[in-house]
Amino acid sequence: MKIKELINEMEYEILAGSEETEITTLVYDSRKVEKGSVFVCISGSVRDAHEFIPDVAAKGAAAIVVEKEVMPIDGITYIKVEDSRLALACMSAAYFGHPAKKLKTIGITGTKGKTTTTYMVRSILESAGIKTGLIGTIESIVGSERIPSANTTPESYRVQELFAKMVDAGLDAVVMEVSSQALMLHRVSGFVFDIGVFTNLEPDHIGENEHKDFADYMHCKSLLFQQCRHGIFNGDSEHLQGILQGHTCTVETFGYGAENDLIAQKVELKKEHGALGVKYHVGGSMDFDVEVNVPGKFSVYNSLTAIAICHHFGVSVEEIKKAMLHVSVKGRIEIVPVTKRYTLMIDYAHNAMALESLLTTLKEYEPGRLVCLFGCGGNRAKSRRYEMGEVSSKLADLTVVTSDNPRNEEPMDIINDILVGVHKADGAYVTIPDRKEAIRYCMEHAEDGDIIVLAGKGHEDYQEIKGVKHHMDERELIADIIRENTDLKL
Repeated sequence: MKIKELINEMEYEILAGSEETEITTLVYDSRKVEKGSVFVCISGSVRDAHEFIPDVAAKGAAAIVVEKEVMPIDGITYIKVEDSRLALACMSAAYFGHPAKKLKTIGITGTKGKTTTTYMVRSILESAGIKTGLIGTIESIVGSERIPSANTTPESYRVQELFAKMVDAGLDAVVMEVSSQALMLHRVSGFVFDIGVFTNLEPDHIGENEHKDFADYMHCKSLLFQQCRHGIFNGDSEHLQGILQGHTCTVETFGYGAENDLIAQKVELKKEHGALGVKYHVGGSMDFDVEVNVPGKFSVYNSLTAIAICHHFGVSVEEIKKAMLHVSVKGRIEIVPVTKRYTLMIDYAHNAMALESLLTTLKEYEPGRLVCLFGCGGNRAKSRRYEMGEVSSKLADLTVVTSDNPRNEEPMDIINDILVGVHKADGAYVTIPDRKEAIRYCMEHAEDGDIIVLAGKGHEDYQEIKGVKHHMDERELIADIIRENTDLKL
């Protein structure tokens, strides 16, 4: 193809060469440049790709896209743009044949709830016969293929590549998590979402190489609603007006408040035979009762979001109700069926804010005891260890301190730091460095009505020790423990 086919919907300036230049591949990683490639120079926080221009020229690049002044090398087409990340997004969309135009696209942004809601939406749509792909924190799903994720939202080239794979696989729709970083760095530019969703907003991702302050974080989230046709918003959020700033989409709201379009009414917590969930009445623009087998009042928001989205796809109430009973997200308040005597669950909570939210939610179910097992990662801020230790000791009846990715630190050094926080409150605790043995202890000492939460690992299936990732999946550990002691399943 010719370079002009990739840039015809962008603002650009030809510094050297011609837009008629034939190119073979679109590349933003200098290591992947081959003869005839067009290379997009991204100014990253660690390295500036403009530095690699001599290297890519030597490899045979036919064209180079820059956002800075450079000295052209003879025989290469140079295209100057205002923002090379935006250029990469627009060029990627064109390179893959604008696949988003052939899919119904749903983008979900917010501090919490993105992962769970994407799986809920996909579950409902799939059950209604609408083939749906997913892009998110845990994985990307294209038909039967599951691809582990490195970022919540991939680079724009990868987003468009995944869209194209979904089109080729005959999918009808895609639901994806859209992080504030993705919006700030144009990872989801180059197309318009059919539906954009706002879940909630809390201070997060603020600091070096992220957002300079909360206002910047909120502004970046709001950008989604300047590139979607229809917006679905948490109407109960105190930050709703800030998120709506500059929006160009139609607006629909959900929440507990009576002023919302879709309203959660008569909310009840559900606790039956070791399973936890919620049930409530959907009022406002719809009218039916629903049960969700995911615990916590925040799952009301997540499910209400999913219901609002799926309503726009014409999914029947019966299909929605049926799908909600079977929704489960790996590592997000994931209940592992072991026994009706107590509840055992796995959750990704790996900082104090997430752990406090999780434990507070679970206490509402009035367990016999609340048991919290967790560790903290090595080579990370020690403050997290103190904070998580204090939160667990304050809220859980028993804290079981163990290992979680010790990396290059000694597990007991990390555990001792956690105990500094544990001792700031008065909860009972034990320390068991081996994670499998710690889980075994929880299961062997479980009492009727307990809720036991294994926190920190979530969807991860490894333990990182001394630079090596060793396979370790808590679901497999639980199964091994039961095989070794079948009485634990009674």
